[in-house]
Amino acid sequence: MSRKPMRALAFILLMACFAVAGREIRADDPASPVAGAAAAPAAPQVKVVALEPGDQTYFLLLNGPPETKSMRSGLVTLAPGKSIGVHNTRSNEEMIIPLEGQGELRIAGRDPIVLKPGLVTYAPPHTEHDVVNTGKDRLRYIFIVARAE
Repeated sequence: MSRKPMRALAFILLMACFAVAGREIRADDPASPVAGAAAAPAAPQVKVVALEPGDQTYFLLLNGPPETKSMRSGLVTLAPGKSIGVHNTRSNEEMIIPLEGQGELRIAGRDPIVLKPGLVTYAPPHTEHDVVNTGKDRLRYIFIVARAE
């Protein structure tokens, strides 16, 4: 048997001895067989977020890793005539889900895309764009951004 399988077997046996002895196996315990090992990142967990941003313009819903695998999302509220500001999706794709009001998704070289409840829009990676409230009431929408590359 080569050294790698023997080391793996020895490690498994050592772990089993700790388990039989009733000892917790922890990376921060100097007596543990995994002492000094980096802690594994927490896996994403189920989460429920109330859509109650108060008077915040930008309300983060999901903040990306380690809270999610790659997704970030938020609730945006824009007053009439206001914009979120020109930005680029970079290596992310973005979905916009209007909840109330009316606006436009503005992408250079294209006609504006209407944003209103019942319509969902998508911006592919590397798309420079802006969201503008073109209505008389507030525009509220949820954006969802996920790594595409």
